[in-house]
Amino acid sequence: MSALMKFLHLAAAIVWLGGISFMLFALRPAAATLLAPPQRLPLISMVLGKFFSLVWLTIGLLLLTGLGMLLAVGMKNAPLGWHLMFGIGLLMFALFGHLYFVPYRHLKSSVVAANWPEGGRRVAQIAALAGVNLLLGALAIGVVIFLV
Repeated sequence: MSALMKFLHLAAAIVWLGGISFMLFALRPAAATLLAPPQRLPLISMVLGKFFSLVWLTIGLLLLTGLGMLLAVGMKNAPLGWHLMFGIGLLMFALFGHLYFVPYRHLKSSVVAANWPEGGRRVAQIAALAGVNLLLGALAIGVVIFLV
């Protein structure tokens, strides 16, 4: 069971962090180069909507597997790196919740209203918050590797 929990935990983290990397370093720059805001912003909004559905699933999986592994060894017996990863993960979940319910919601509204300047601001805000989550994810991986 422990190997399955670790596999699911790692797979969920790869999906989430890989998706952030794809959005920041491939989709957004390519779309900005090739498409005007009336084409770019609806595309980004739709892609993010599909990706964010996966992120909600990965958050549930990360919580279940992470807590399962922590509780299996006992919170007092868990290595420091596990506790730090859990705390960083909770911060990442909260940051994503904000990203989803504030700038992403406003992006969708901006696209519907064809308010391209506001949509562009919201995409930039989403990218900045996603970048913070990518860094936090790298930090979480680092602490669990170096502090276990």
